[in-house]
Amino acid sequence: MSEASSEESPPGFSEWLEQNGPIESIQAVICDLNGIMRGKRVPVEQASRVLRGGIRMPLSIVGVDVWGEDIIGSDQIFQTGDRDGFCAVTGRGALPVSWTSRPSAVVPLWLQLEDGKPFLADPRQALAAIVREYQELGLRPVVATEMEFYLIDPEPDSAVPPISPYTGKRLDSDAILSIDELDDFGEFFSDVYKECARQNVPADAAIAENGIGQFEINLLHTDDPLKAADDALFFKRIVKGVARKHGLAATFMAKPYGTRSGSGMHVHFSLLDKEGNNVFNDGSDEGSSTMKHAVAGLLRGMAETTLMFAPHFNSYRRLRPDTLAPTSVCWGYENRTAAIRIPGGNPAARRIEHRVAGADANPYLIIAAILGAALVGIRSKWEPSVPIEGHAYSIEKLPKIPAEWGQAVDAFEVGPIATEIFDPMLRSMLIACKRQEIAGFAEQVTDYEFSAYLEVV
Repeated sequence: MSEASSEESPPGFSEWLEQNGPIESIQAVICDLNGIMRGKRVPVEQASRVLRGGIRMPLSIVGVDVWGEDIIGSDQIFQTGDRDGFCAVTGRGALPVSWTSRPSAVVPLWLQLEDGKPFLADPRQALAAIVREYQELGLRPVVATEMEFYLIDPEPDSAVPPISPYTGKRLDSDAILSIDELDDFGEFFSDVYKECARQNVPADAAIAENGIGQFEINLLHTDDPLKAADDALFFKRIVKGVARKHGLAATFMAKPYGTRSGSGMHVHFSLLDKEGNNVFNDGSDEGSSTMKHAVAGLLRGMAETTLMFAPHFNSYRRLRPDTLAPTSVCWGYENRTAAIRIPGGNPAARRIEHRVAGADANPYLIIAAILGAALVGIRSKWEPSVPIEGHAYSIEKLPKIPAEWGQAVDAFEVGPIATEIFDPMLRSMLIACKRQEIAGFAEQVTDYEFSAYLEVV
């Protein structure tokens, strides 16, 4: 048994149960490549077994498709006998869940091999590997995220704006930065903040966004990228769970409405040295050479890591011109039409904002791809292209972000930077997963397609 699986239960768990009880069950979960939590439900009496790493799960579980189906012909299943891995605790501890019909708690886990080494196809382990490379250079990434989502009516089969709890009327217009709309859903937001506090998710300001029933909540920065990704993952689950409690549904789909704004997950990051200095800051408005090397890595790696930022069929509906979602591989200062934005303000807070990822993507893979590509640029001392000015969508000859799902899969498969960032097993599992999903969508004939062609062709 691995070292992690022989851990003793953390002290104070009985006190935690008393403070957060009653708890009837424990959900022991890992995060798969699609950013979906999968795992086992065990009685609370067996919590110590979970917390000391005594749970095992198939290593293949991280690579199932978005419908939870095994990948046909998967090497992980058929050539290895679908072997188990050990589920070690991540250090986050137990997280109380109060919105379910019976009170429970979630214990986040990650996968290890029999010899105790990390299973690098686990997305959290993939991010941890990148963080270790920064540590070897004496650097510490500081990461923050901005999370957008829609509240919708839970009854229809397609996205329909919700009914305001205050007016009793269905929302029917965009309301960017509307305080009234935040007030209408005040009870929902109060419960979201309450649950975020219980799960140590640092939720900050909330705003009404461009779309009908669309909102954004920022998560505060942390110098632990793993915690930043954890926070984003748990935040999504909190929002969905609290929405159900209030008779609503919440979606982090990249584009639930074809003609409305998409939902993104923007990532801000900087790097601290051993003395706690921001190495992106050189006292100027332009930023340091290290920052520019990082930007160059992000630009060179963008096409081949797009699959991390836009992993689903629906993701590519968001990456369209004139939507404030990027379509070109470019960067600029204080320019929200660029894929990479350098925010203004005090040089001491100089940072990079990466604007490509949708809210539907896996936070671990998003942050791993960003930090990984930046690290390649820093090590290689690459220089970025000239920063753009003005409207990125109207600038000709800019290289394009893959606009189609299959293109992104192909670019990820052959990309040298993606190969450097991610373990071969993760890459092969993700590619197989996405090709199976592409085939699944290709077999479906939509109602719109049927009505368009039924009698006219």
